[in-house]
Amino acid sequence: MRLRTVRTALAAATAALSAAACLTAAGPAAAHPNGSWENACSPSVSVRGFSDALDKTTYENTFVGNFSALAPHRDGTLAALSDRSALFTLDARTLRPRGVVPLADENGAALDSEGLVVDRDGTYLVSSETEPSVRRYSRDGRILGRLPVPDALRVAPAGRAAVNGTFEGLTLLPGGRTLIASMEYALSGDSAGIVRLQTWNRGRGGFTPGAQYAYRADAGLGVPEVTATPDGRLLVLERGFTAGVGNTVRLYLADPRHATDVGGTAYLTGQDGVRLVGKTLLADLADCPDLGATAKQPQPNPLLDNIEAMTVTGRGRGALDVLLASDDNQNAAQTTRFYSLRVRANG
Repeated sequence: MRLRTVRTALAAATAALSAAACLTAAGPAAAHPNGSWENACSPSVSVRGFSDALDKTTYENTFVGNFSALAPHRDGTLAALSDRSALFTLDARTLRPRGVVPLADENGAALDSEGLVVDRDGTYLVSSETEPSVRRYSRDGRILGRLPVPDALRVAPAGRAAVNGTFEGLTLLPGGRTLIASMEYALSGDSAGIVRLQTWNRGRGGFTPGAQYAYRADAGLGVPEVTATPDGRLLVLERGFTAGVGNTVRLYLADPRHATDVGGTAYLTGQDGVRLVGKTLLADLADCPDLGATAKQPQPNPLLDNIEAMTVTGRGRGALDVLLASDDNQNAAQTTRFYSLRVRANG
């Protein structure tokens, strides 16, 4: 059940990461004299291995899959969120489930749970794209609170968001004071591809809405996940699907620190003076070596699937250890697959 082509081990995380211990690969990807990486997808990204060990399995009568988010616990295990209201704890080395907690809204209804943060006190912040919402849950799945959401980001007719197009990514910046949620697609009235990133600032009374930024996704793609890097930038997944062709999955490095706060801008249609979140392509994952992976449906690279979850698990020697997971949608033509990457985020 280990990631293929590499060994894995638990290692102490650096102080800049929110977890004290998490999954890391046993050493960096091998560098060749010409500067390329072994199993390189690009000069910035190498794929260290993958695992299909959890595909179409169950644990305690719960389907293991539909993964939409990952986050490290302080004890070195991994939290893995299903978009069907289940929160798993996984062994970081073997990926075997160690526990599962059901989640629900205030009325006991299931969530379309998409984003996940393990906060510094061990509680969970979970986004649902149904409304959308961000709720805080106890370790045993009790609702402890709910964050305010700007009206425009709500699903129409309450707001201007499309169904299944709201909060997908959720991440906490280093220091724990700023939370960021990414919309998957543009609001009605905004230019196509302009995705809003909503922030909340932590104060004595909890999180309150902060600045909002605009990020331009590539044509035809949405944003299923964002993850903070130790220096306060973001790793951003962009993803799309074309029937008969397969998935497009690209990894970007984004920097919101110099972007315009667009929270007061009703419609983003290319106005002068609006500075978008800057982004740099790290890799198109179709360019990765396939490592012998197989696909159940057409893909530009058989390694690809519906990749939706991402977390940083460690860093060292100028690179980050990044773990991805795909959402199989409980579909026979898709796979629950984990990917171990090394990412140079120095751009």
